Amino acid sequence: MADTAFILIAHGAREPSWALPLRRVSDAVVAQAPDLRVELAFMELMPPNLGECAEKLMAEGYKRILVVPLFIARGGHLMRDIPEELAALHEAHPDVTFELSAPVGESDAVVQAMAAHVLNMARQGSC
Repeated sequence: MADTAFILIAHGAREPSWALPLRRVSDAVVAQAPDLRVELAFMELMPPNLGECAEKLMAEGYKRILVVPLFIARGGHLMRDIPEELAALHEAHPDVTFELSAPVGESDAVVQAMAAHVLNMARQGSC
């Protein structure tokens, strides 16, 4: 995977602290796989955006960029906005492969982790 880089993409928010859990995800990926090249991008309201991250990675020589949405489910950004942006990037850089994975919220591991969290709260009697 030496030629592959990853862009974790999230929605974005006006409040800077909103991004802290997403930065923790990015940091955890890097901590567990230091050889992976990972960037964190946002769709709106906070930098960097998808294009900026892609340009940075291409400048570093990456020829395959896998975009991993840190979204619970598919909505407008995943059905339209991100695919359109990736198509434009590919048109401008035909030698680079851009791939969009399913949102993390569709992963069974994530669904089970969320369910386990709720069940743990129920056992502890906390909300």
